[in-house]
Amino acid sequence: MGINDVFQALSDPTRREILRILRKRDMTAGDLAERFPLAKSTLSGHFLVLRHAGLIVAEKRGTSIVYSLNVSAVEEAVSGVMETLGVGRKKQGAR
Repeated sequence: MGINDVFQALSDPTRREILRILRKRDMTAGDLAERFPLAKSTLSGHFLVLRHAGLIVAEKRGTSIVYSLNVSAVEEAVSGVMETLGVGRKKQGAR
């Protein structure tokens, strides 16, 4: 997971909403699809971007794919964003 992949994944409001939903509980692709007025192929593309960034994990269970939030990857991504922005660093000249 690179920081650019995370930024790309978070740049889309649909992907951010998927992450918000998965923060509450794991869900199947079908359950997630019911929440969005998008074609399943479009949602599959969003899932692919989120998986590539390491923000979600997909697990095949029978005939379904269950998605879950990869909490440790999200924490690492947030840390990377904060580091990129210099949040938490002491300002030069500060004591």
